[in-house]
Amino acid sequence: MPAEPALSRLDILESEALHLIREVAAEFDRPTLLFSGGKDSAVLLRLAEKAFWPAPIPFPVLHVDTGHNFDEVLDFRDRRAAELGVRLVVASVQDSIDAGRVVEQEGRGASRNRAQTVTLLDAIGEHRFDALFGGARRDEERARAKERMLSFRDAFGQWDPRNQRPELWNLYNGLISQGENVRAFPLSNWTERDIWTYIDQDGVELPGLYFAHRRKVFERDGMYLADNPFVHRDPDEPLVEKSVRFRTIGDMTCTGAVPSTAATVAEVIAEIAATKVTERGQTRADDRASAASMEDRKREGYF
Repeated sequence: MPAEPALSRLDILESEALHLIREVAAEFDRPTLLFSGGKDSAVLLRLAEKAFWPAPIPFPVLHVDTGHNFDEVLDFRDRRAAELGVRLVVASVQDSIDAGRVVEQEGRGASRNRAQTVTLLDAIGEHRFDALFGGARRDEERARAKERMLSFRDAFGQWDPRNQRPELWNLYNGLISQGENVRAFPLSNWTERDIWTYIDQDGVELPGLYFAHRRKVFERDGMYLADNPFVHRDPDEPLVEKSVRFRTIGDMTCTGAVPSTAATVAEVIAEIAATKVTERGQTRADDRASAASMEDRKREGYF
């Protein structure tokens, strides 16, 4: 009898993710998938597609729109949702500002990223979502390393590491009371390199921002920010045109580009294999806070 082929690392990670996605879909009444159009959520959406194929994805996708997103990412988001026939729910930070639910930051370095928390919690309450799939990975920053695969949130949307449930032998406790919810993280054990290797192996489509292209940028605090109408440049921040790409994508006001000539997936994989700085540490101004500060944001209900 021939020996069965050994599973690769990606095979194991994919199997683990599919198992969790199916478990959440079976245990919870109103799950949703957080989809921003970024690379992690694109992989997460592909996994959800695989988990139920040939049936359609049985839950909607949710995007918390800051109003300061890259047009290329929004176009990609809308197109992928339409191709899969999945319902897209958009929660608008601008609507939260207009309603007086949050106050927009002002001044140099102002960002709507933190304002997303209120908008997200309002969307959870409005749609009665009890489980939210997210693309967070434990290698992104230290506060996320405390997350379980199922990360419990109380009735106020708050996270407390002391209230997390043990997960022995891939057994997940999804029991919650009314008003509580969980964040499910199928990509918890993946790394940035795993994500890109899977994108290469599975042919996952991404916005072109992830690959080298020429763009007008300016330098601020050691990062290259894209020229955009939401950030006021100081006189000592001249525009230059460079070949850049984005390692992670978020609000245009705080997501930086890196100089790069990597125009293919293989070239991107080679590039990140040589870097010693995490993607968020290198390209997200709002994630350069201390680990304690990031943990406080999670306690408030942040992604």
